[in-house]
Amino acid sequence: MQLFTVAFQHPNEFGPAVTVAGLMVLIFARSAMTAEGGRQGWVRAITGPNAKLLFAALFVAWAVIFGVGLLVVPHEGANSPYGGLGLIALFTGFFILMGLLWSVIGE
Repeated sequence: MQLFTVAFQHPNEFGPAVTVAGLMVLIFARSAMTAEGGRQGWVRAITGPNAKLLFAALFVAWAVIFGVGLLVVPHEGANSPYGGLGLIALFTGFFILMGLLWSVIGE
């Protein structure tokens, strides 16, 4: 029964969670329909000849944002946001660097 009342007990956590889950479903559905509709404009932008410049700029922005971000947050104790921010940096950095490698090697 508690599962049905969580939206009312924790609306600040439930709202963003539902929004992110809905966004993921929308992204998955659109990617599944890509074969029928062809490449979208943003796909052509990141797969074109200038993709390496885009991913290099993304990498520099990632390094600056998370370099400063990880210095600013406190990292003492188990209740700090340092680990969560580091995990987000790890995953986003992996995908940005794989995009950079793909754009440079794939040419």
